[in-house]
Amino acid sequence: MILSDQTIREMMEEGSLAITPMTEHQIQPASVDIRLGTHFLKIDENSIESIALDKPAKYVEFESEEVVIPPNSFLLATTTEYIKLPDHLTAFVEGRSSIGRMGLFIQNAGWVDPGFEGEITLELYNANRLPIRLTSGRRIAQLVFALMDKKAGHPYSGKYQGQRNAVGSQVYLDKEANE
Repeated sequence: MILSDQTIREMMEEGSLAITPMTEHQIQPASVDIRLGTHFLKIDENSIESIALDKPAKYVEFESEEVVIPPNSFLLATTTEYIKLPDHLTAFVEGRSSIGRMGLFIQNAGWVDPGFEGEITLELYNANRLPIRLTSGRRIAQLVFALMDKKAGHPYSGKYQGQRNAVGSQVYLDKEANE
């Protein structure tokens, strides 16, 4: 079941769902808008010949109030908001329609596990032939919350728990990579 604005407000007031900082106008009928932060990562394509699943990727890290994403380019960004989900709630990250209509694809692998706590790393892709200029603090994506049928038996406690800022892929730490 997807949560309504009323249920989102109730859960935030009782403290079972935390989204900070947040303003009232970010709450939509069935979602919460999240804003672009100031921390970014891009693949350091000038220092590596390829990206592999069994090694850390090399990134260029930067802070900025404004970023320009060139055509057909990929960038990791963080949200302004720090979220904390209870063990019986999951969230989907969806790009805002108004942003998607500009040709900017936004994801976070699309899913936030129950029990996750941290800022959300957004995956931004410019599908246009023109650059897209983004400003921190602007609403860029939304979280759609869904109640689970039961509390998670093993809530999220993985490698991205508690993350601050944009965090690059840590796929090289996956269990099967170390067997």
